[in-house]
Amino acid sequence: MLKRFVAAGLTFVWLFISANGAVTHAMPLPQNKPTLEKNSVTEGERTARLQKMLAAAVRHELLTLPYYDIFDWLEAELLSDGTVVLRGEVVRPTTSDDAETRIRRLESVMRVVNEIKVLPVSSRDNALRIALYRAIYKWDSPLFRYATRAMPPIHILVENGRATLKGAVASQFESQIAYTAARQVPGIFEVRNELKIDN
Repeated sequence: MLKRFVAAGLTFVWLFISANGAVTHAMPLPQNKPTLEKNSVTEGERTARLQKMLAAAVRHELLTLPYYDIFDWLEAELLSDGTVVLRGEVVRPTTSDDAETRIRRLESVMRVVNEIKVLPVSSRDNALRIALYRAIYKWDSPLFRYATRAMPPIHILVENGRATLKGAVASQFESQIAYTAARQVPGIFEVRNELKIDN
């Protein structure tokens, strides 16, 4: 009788078993293992792949900061020597410190340069942030669909009565709607539209 068994190393073994159950002959099946050529991946491709993985890890760490919200903006630049330069503007000083700490813990990061600006404390700016949020994401606006996300894509930065819109929207039309809504908020001196269009 001929039976097939799977051994511990995932090698198929055919066993020839006689009628009384004794093994008379065992033969391993030939395995076609893929072999890697020594130069199948160049050093440049390997470095590019590692940079891409590091960029994804940095992005994940920044987006999952506990107090990072739509009134903050963080960016990271990866240099070839393993240095990460953090830039942006945040409302709370702890967000800047947490971002630096989290990025510093990543395995491939050699050094972190923290250039994150902490916005000055101002009750007037806080009121403008809320007014801008309500104007941009109001219920009858086409942008309301973004407000239901965990992290809406339009970030609102306010400093000394001047607003900057950062992030990404689906079309130029949505970018213009956000800009127009922000310009109509009373008490705003200037609005800069730095929204990018997702393609």
